Amino acid sequence: MRHAASALLSDVYLRSRQDRIGSITVDQLCEHFEQSEMRSGANLWSIATQRTYRGYIRRWIRPRWGSRSLDEIKAVEVEAWLHGINLARASRAKIRNVLCVLFNHACRHELFDRNPIRFVRQSAKRRRAPDVLTGAEIKVLVESLPLRERTLVLLAASTGLRQGELFGLKWRDIDFEHGELNVIRSIVCGVEGRCKTESSQKPVPMHSQLAGALIAWRQQCRLKTGDDWVFASRLHNGRKPYWGAAIMRHYIQPVAEKLGIQKRIGWHTFRHTYCTLLRSLGVEFKVMQELMRHSSLRSTLDVYTQAVGPAKRAAQAAVLSLFFAPPDLHDDCEIIGLA
Repeated sequence: MRHAASALLSDVYLRSRQDRIGSITVDQLCEHFEQSEMRSGANLWSIATQRTYRGYIRRWIRPRWGSRSLDEIKAVEVEAWLHGINLARASRAKIRNVLCVLFNHACRHELFDRNPIRFVRQSAKRRRAPDVLTGAEIKVLVESLPLRERTLVLLAASTGLRQGELFGLKWRDIDFEHGELNVIRSIVCGVEGRCKTESSQKPVPMHSQLAGALIAWRQQCRLKTGDDWVFASRLHNGRKPYWGAAIMRHYIQPVAEKLGIQKRIGWHTFRHTYCTLLRSLGVEFKVMQELMRHSSLRSTLDVYTQAVGPAKRAAQAAVLSLFFAPPDLHDDCEIIGLA
């Protein structure tokens, strides 16, 4: 109720200010956006999206543009500023997109009449492809890890679950009888929330070997009732799951380095790896999309799939075979006058 009242007062104030001087500042727009979108019960964004928006607004947008009125913001100036920021292209593209959302918000609430950010060009293309592990690297890594980390890596690499989904699993979400994982929630920065998309909540198949690994882990766990987290933190007496980033940094990455795996490994690496390995095995695209639980096939193919070396060589060999026909076939063509 208090947040709704604040948003209403903010809206009245901004409208009256706009009538007096003809414009509002980016700072005021950010505050209005925060009150009416982020703090209202009607907001439809996940916890991760909210944190991302707040972070970019606080760190980048308000310090640079906060004091400027909306009618002073020009596409060319914003574009030049983005190109000068020492961040990855994807991060600069996200800043651009947050600015665009802010101006769309202003237009929707009739605080401004146009969105100059629509004309800002900023590529999100990666400078380098994300690292993908081979099947052999996954095997040696799994064999070298303790039970907890081994179970986590095996689960991530064989299902493609996102980090928040991995640590958001509870024992009642695992259907050992039917061999399925029910992905119901996601843990982001210690906060429980809904999954990224509706497609993300579809059941995930669970192979018998993966089920065996989870059963072995459950036998060792102190907390194993249906409402307990699968990876419950002892530090918090099981009230929260383990902190995924800490496990990756302190336990999994050091083992990978000792094994000579010279790749940047994070939880999302296993998701990229899973999709790429599916493709290398010739899995149908629609099946890949379903397994990855993507809303669109484009995400599966454009973002996550990388052709592996042997697959590229095999494809090249197939094309070359079309150029160079066997000698006997060429001779036959000469005989019938087609050469």
